[in-house]
Amino acid sequence: MMSSDTFPMIKPVTIGQGARQVRLDHPVILAPLSGVTDLPFRALVKAQGAGLVVSEMIASWAMVRENRNTLRMAEVVSAGGPNSVQLAGCDPEAMAEAAKIAVGLGADLIDINFGCPVKKVAIGQLAGSSLMRDEALAGRILEATVKAVDVPVTLKMRMGWDHNSLNAPNLARIAEQAGITMLTVHGRTRQQFYEGIANWDFIAEVKAATALPVIVNGDITSEYKAEEALRRSHADGVMIGRGAYGRPWFLQQVIDYLTTGQLTPAPSLEAQKEILLSHYQAIRAHFGEQAGVRLGRKHVAWYSQGLHSSAGFRAQVNRLDSGEAVEALIHQFYDPLIAQGFVRQDEMALAA
Repeated sequence: MMSSDTFPMIKPVTIGQGARQVRLDHPVILAPLSGVTDLPFRALVKAQGAGLVVSEMIASWAMVRENRNTLRMAEVVSAGGPNSVQLAGCDPEAMAEAAKIAVGLGADLIDINFGCPVKKVAIGQLAGSSLMRDEALAGRILEATVKAVDVPVTLKMRMGWDHNSLNAPNLARIAEQAGITMLTVHGRTRQQFYEGIANWDFIAEVKAATALPVIVNGDITSEYKAEEALRRSHADGVMIGRGAYGRPWFLQQVIDYLTTGQLTPAPSLEAQKEILLSHYQAIRAHFGEQAGVRLGRKHVAWYSQGLHSSAGFRAQVNRLDSGEAVEALIHQFYDPLIAQGFVRQDEMALAA
């Protein structure tokens, strides 16, 4: 932990220029997470205090075809600050058209994905992190998207395809020239997927290569790791992914710490139960009962991690097909723990 005179470690970031520029008062951002950052989760994290939330990665070709499920993925949170919609693809024209559609649906920012490592995307579709291997095509995609919309366009990428081609600093320069307004760098290569440890030090090389705001991403699961990531990367803000699983309030805790140097306690277990119930109900309302019950299982599991006897609770939830039955089980599981004063183990570790 750094001394108190080093705080605040973050300051507001302005993205873009003109009437449609976006100001992030607190550049602590929810990462785009496939199957996680749907509208109910983004709305909740934003309501809990996040500086910016980003949609799941959306395939540009599906957006252009106006696929019903794809358009639903691009819905934006109606209140609480800016929204970003992330697009992926390898065709400049399709990316440009998809960006126009997303802006028409309410996106305040368009984010371009050059970081997805999944084989289906990077190999099968030659999109995501595959574009780090073709800087010329990457530049054309960036330019076409920027020219297509009047909102700021940002870019998320990795260090490179592998450790023999760590070209993120050069892509940063290409992006800046193309009109990109902010960069997020995940401190791993594509070949690492999510294994190993994120290299925050390398991101300092990207920061040195451009005048654009740079956001550090990867392995930020505690307030202290957010601090260390900023210190080592010299970045302007942090992006949090898996650290927000089951902790939609975590981004606000990070904001509080990076601003004041003081740890903010997580909500009480009783408040966490109410947040979980509200989230679970929002999932069912958004996706429908059958799909909502299925999709809600992972969130219920994440909220309960670190609580006494949670493994058995999760097993029971996974066997239920009724949302009302799951809600009854949530009350049955949480209420005795609340009465006995239990707290989640991960919170005790963070506060240590």
